[in-house]
Amino acid sequence: ARLCKQAAGESSMLSFGARHVHPAVAPVMERAAIIGGADGASCILGAKLFGKEPAGTAPHALILIVGDTVEAALAYHQVIPSGELRLILVDTFKDEAEESLRVAQALGKNLDGIRLDTPSERGGVTPDLIKEVRQRLDKAGFSHVKIFVSGGLDPDRIKLLKEAGADAFGVGSYISGAAPIDMTMDIKEVRGVPIAKRGRIPGILDNPKLEKVK
Repeated sequence: ARLCKQAAGESSMLSFGARHVHPAVAPVMERAAIIGGADGASCILGAKLFGKEPAGTAPHALILIVGDTVEAALAYHQVIPSGELRLILVDTFKDEAEESLRVAQALGKNLDGIRLDTPSERGGVTPDLIKEVRQRLDKAGFSHVKIFVSGGLDPDRIKLLKEAGADAFGVGSYISGAAPIDMTMDIKEVRGVPIAKRGRIPGILDNPKLEKVK
């Protein structure tokens, strides 16, 4: 999460890793991602564990069930509380640039952004796709609509797509699949007396990376 946020800079970077792990693990992982630098998380409990409200976009599931992106976007707009961002996926059924314009025309000023999540089977999200969508939206008078990108992102791709014009990022598997930190928890002191197993140093050692919590 830290590396992805560094790549995103001032642009928003959300953790979308919850669906990649067991539900019992997801909230803790998403909370850790926020601690690591993510601006928010899609997992409801994970975000709330950190004192934040969950953040995300309309999902593919909604659009697939409704059967049309514009109809789904209008329904989403009607039920989502005012003040929440209207971010709509545009890669479910049609060409992304075409669908972006359809959604923008339907929601107008109420549309905050579109999300590009083109799967790898269709080439993924590319710099050229972002540039095309941006230009078509701008020429149609929708320069206020932001471009949110997700799908197989890592720090290098975030930098590349940001240069192409992407405004925000959702990162899933790169965060959820991060290598674990090799560590253990050991008893180092019992009733004030330093003690430890052989091979460990008895007593509490100073560590500038740690902050004592009462």
